[in-house]
Amino acid sequence: MTATEDLIAAADAHSAHTYHPLPVVIATADGAWMTDVAGRRYLDLLAGYSALNFGHRNRRLIEAARAQMERVTLTSRAFHHDRFGAFCEQLAALCGMETVLPMNTGAEAVETAVKTARKWGYTVKGVPAEMAKVVVAGNNFHGRTTTIISFSTDPETRADFGPYTPGFEIVPYGDLTAMRSAMTENTVAVLLEPIQGEAGVLVPPAGYLPAVRELTRERNVLFVADEVQSGLGRTGRTFACEHEGVVPDMYVLGKALGGGLLPVSAVVSSREVLGVFRPGEHGSTFGGNPLACAVALEVIAMLRTGEYQARAAELGEHLHRELGQLAGAGRVRAVRGRGLWAGVDVNPAFGTGREVSKKLMDRGVLVKDTHGSTIRLSPPLVIGEEDLDWGLDRLRAVLGG
Repeated sequence: MTATEDLIAAADAHSAHTYHPLPVVIATADGAWMTDVAGRRYLDLLAGYSALNFGHRNRRLIEAARAQMERVTLTSRAFHHDRFGAFCEQLAALCGMETVLPMNTGAEAVETAVKTARKWGYTVKGVPAEMAKVVVAGNNFHGRTTTIISFSTDPETRADFGPYTPGFEIVPYGDLTAMRSAMTENTVAVLLEPIQGEAGVLVPPAGYLPAVRELTRERNVLFVADEVQSGLGRTGRTFACEHEGVVPDMYVLGKALGGGLLPVSAVVSSREVLGVFRPGEHGSTFGGNPLACAVALEVIAMLRTGEYQARAAELGEHLHRELGQLAGAGRVRAVRGRGLWAGVDVNPAFGTGREVSKKLMDRGVLVKDTHGSTIRLSPPLVIGEEDLDWGLDRLRAVLGG
């Protein structure tokens, strides 16, 4: 067996099989490139599902982490630390909001948003006890905790994990009529991905998000935007909601907030909404720790320049122009997305998304499949145009025939 095969066999033998990785074993990475244990280089067009928006081992972020690691890494929230206030203030400012509740993973942040919405519904809106409802969209992906998979429509994620948490209404994504019908006096929030990533980078119909925003205002319901994957520069704006001129009541953030170095997530909202919590009602040992805050502060500073958003917009136009030439060419049924984010629907007659991903891997390009015959492209925002074109050439070689 080769070294790669040995390492894959060891992983398969001693880890729970909750993922089905491509047969590549990464040893080092830098920028938009990764190198496996055999020394072969690969162009990373997945970027950790947007966790690596700023590339692998971004020097600015590495230095921020190193400097903080020499001082203090964890205090727990039992004590104040000197990076926490600045992190909360600057993240709130980036979002145009007032208050931050930090956590670690995206799923934790979504759970926090659900708890916040319910607490707000009972203590501010006046919903009767145990009656709060949250409206979500079909084909959503907000995480894999017990509560979150309770409102998933993906059998692979949901099956055999019941009983499920009640209190959610599921409507088709992009269907405003269904959204309106699902709302009652007990609805406390609408939770949506402005672009559905795991579903295949689905962009809602134009005008849908503004209409949902107006509807939630009319019904005194919180609009919660899960921007864990779509936020922080990915789509060419700081937040995907900005493309439609929408400001939600609450942002759910994660992935890129940790700069690809460690998990950092947060819920960001108004004082009125997050002010419903009292000490002891919610928290996390590692949420808002000094190391996380130091890295996230550097991420925020990088985003404030607008450089990465502009780069995603410019390269995104190039990406979608090139991908558009493949659409309808026989092997590609459809292409969609925004900024440096695209979903490519492969004709099932040609192969599954995983089969296409393996063919691209053999040519030195790493992507990941979803929902059978779709592959997702989400390059690091620091990718060079020449490297992007190199990857697109290989994509054309596989799918352009």
